[in-house]
Parts: sequence; structure tokens; C-alpha cells
Amino acid sequence: MPALCRDCLERFPTGRRCPACRSPRTLDHPELETLSIAHMDCDAFYASVEKREDPTLSDKPVIIGGGRRGVVSTACYIARIKGVRSAMPMFQALKLCPEAVVLKPRMSLYAEVSRQVRQMMEDLTPAIEPLSLDEAFLDLTGTARLHGAPPAVLLARLVNRMQAELGITGSIGLSHNKFLAKVASDLDKPRGFSIIGRAETEAFLDPKPVSLIWGIGPAARQSLEAAGIRTFADLKRWDLRDLHARFGAMGDRLWHLARGQDHRRVTRDAPIKSISNETTFHEDTNDPDILDGHIWRLAEKVADRAKAKNQAGRVVTLKLKRANHRILTRQSQLTDPTQIADRIYRTARELFDIVGDEGPYRLLGVGLSHLTGSEAADRSGDLLDPDASKRAEAERATDAIRDRFGPDAIVKGRSLR
Repeated sequence: MPALCRDCLERFPTGRRCPACRSPRTLDHPELETLSIAHMDCDAFYASVEKREDPTLSDKPVIIGGGRRGVVSTACYIARIKGVRSAMPMFQALKLCPEAVVLKPRMSLYAEVSRQVRQMMEDLTPAIEPLSLDEAFLDLTGTARLHGAPPAVLLARLVNRMQAELGITGSIGLSHNKFLAKVASDLDKPRGFSIIGRAETEAFLDPKPVSLIWGIGPAARQSLEAAGIRTFADLKRWDLRDLHARFGAMGDRLWHLARGQDHRRVTRDAPIKSISNETTFHEDTNDPDILDGHIWRLAEKVADRAKAKNQAGRVVTLKLKRANHRILTRQSQLTDPTQIADRIYRTARELFDIVGDEGPYRLLGVGLSHLTGSEAADRSGDLLDPDASKRAEAERATDAIRDRFGPDAIVKGRSLR
């Protein structure tokens, strides 16, 4: 069985330790040298970058997120051991891990590190499909002849280079399609490398819960469980026609994924359709001050991501989920695209004022869509709000100060609510 040392990249027949460097970080699989579709996911990306920037944080639990009424964006693995998870309310996270260092996200910094990771991927293959700043699909079909090594070796070399040159780590999933590559990358984190081969696909999937399928949230899971579908084996027992009749277009996708089939190609530079952020409250709330503070923080996160990606959007969306799980969605189209947090916030706040008394709410989200390049952003101003351009200038000046002196150099009062 072909094997690979993930540290020195030695290839050898098989064994638990590398015969060259004696490292136990070895990888063996019958299809090690033939699989070519990969998913690379940086480990606790934001927190890892912050630890790289400040080595005194290396052994400390770090949480990236807002104030006590905000939510966790991400957390390092030290904090995760204590039970801290993404999207968890910050006050709950600090109860679990009171010694944690809490930092506000610095999207421009993360975007720059993401660009450097992307360049390292480009050195391996042009077939790259980014999913976010910290993860991407790669298709390395046909690259072995060019680089003199199979895709598994190139991927191990990539994460080693990321750690050596950028000070961050990543986990690899390698398989024969995108769905399984994404599943594999989550099997062994951090610094993992997992493989799902063609021959083992159905045997691997059969006992697994259908929640492994990306996009299967609580509501979809309840619908599947109502039909007696909890595992992939349950799903395989359904006929394609019956799945389509019960679940519509999703039924066709479910039938293929139950068998580990995914015919989607790795699409280079697939356009981003929207940028959004949402938070789920620990307790349902109708408190206008709390909700207003969250609208601002979410608008600021959306704006930071838009600025990091050099994008601007013409449509602002507000999403609210009531205590009875009913979702309210409202949209407003702007006269020109924006990436300014103040403008996103004010638009979302106006939408909230229309439906704000229909709570209490358990979830709040803000989004930006109909995206375009940032060169067209915020040009025309607002005739009904003559101070809008001044606030936009102030925001850009604030961004520059934060980039230079840190995210806490200037904090708006409404961020503290």
C-alpha cells in the first residue's frame, strides 16, 4: 500500500513511521497516488493569524468576536477544548473559558494572509475554487507530470509551506469529488489529512448521519427524520422518483449524494453572490437596544468582508427568525452599491423598524447582495441624507487607523450595546 510522510514527504511502501525521518505523521491508502480532488481548510484561521502576529498568545485561548453581547466568529483549539464554538453568544463562551483573550476581527489582515495562501495554491494548479478566506477546493488532475509528484504529495507540501512561511496550519481532505473532499477535511483537525477513496465511498457513508451534507440544517434534518431518513443508508433505500416527489429538486441531489456521487466541477473564481452574517441569541429577545446593537455589529462584519474582497452590494437584506421558527426576510435596493457599514446598518435598521414589533426573535442576520466591484461603490451619495458622505469618509478614515493601530483603536458606542 503506498504511503507518504507528511513531514519530509518521503514516499515508501507502507509503515507507521517514516523510514527516512522516523516521523509518525504518515499517510497510507490504496488510492493515495490516484485521487486528485481536494479541499483545504485553514485551522481556526482568524485566531491562528492573531497568534502569529502576537506570539505571547500562542499558549492562550483566543476568541475572535464582538463584545459580551456579540457572538464568537471563531476560536482557537485551546478555547474549543473548553466548549467554545463559532456562533456561540460571547457571554456563554466566556463562562466556559473566562481566561480567554477576546479580539475583534481584522478582516483586512486576514484577507492579505488569504491572498498569500491563494498564491501558494496557484503554484500547484490553476483549478482553485475559494469558498471563503480560509478554505478552497483544488483540482490537481494532471499535475503529477508537471510537478513530478502525485497530488497527495503536493498537498502535504502546501500545508508544510503554509506553516513554515505564513505561520498557519491547514487540514486536507482528498477524494474523487468535491462533496467527499469537503467531508474528509473535517475528519481530522487540526493539521489533518484524510482520504476517502472510490472503493470505500458507500461503505464509509452508509452509517454516517445525513447532516454531513452541506446545507442540511435543523429544518431540513427534521423533514428527513420525519421520512425516516437519519443516515446515508436510510437515504439509499429511497427510489429517486420518491425522493423527488417528497423533497422536490433537493431529492435528486440527495439520491446522488447518498451514493457519494457529485459531478460538480472545481470552478475557478466562481462569483460571490452575497455576503452575510447572522447571530443566534441564547435567549429570545425583543429588546430594541440589544437588537440595534446586533444590527450594527452584523453590518460592520458584512462591510469588513466586502472591503476585504473589494466588493460592494446594491441590495441589503435583513433576516429575522421568530421564537416559533418562522423566518422574516426583508430587502431594500440602494441607488448605488455600497460597502460602508454605516449605510448597511441604516438600511437594515429601517427594515427592522417595519417589522420590529413582531418578535421576540431568536436569530438576526444582515446581508449584502447584487455584488459588484468596489470601484463603483458609494459614488452618488444620498440626497435625503446629506451627511451620509461625511460618515462614509469618517468610516474610511477609521478603517485606516484600525489597520495601523489595531481593531480597538476606535470603537463606536453602539458596538458596546
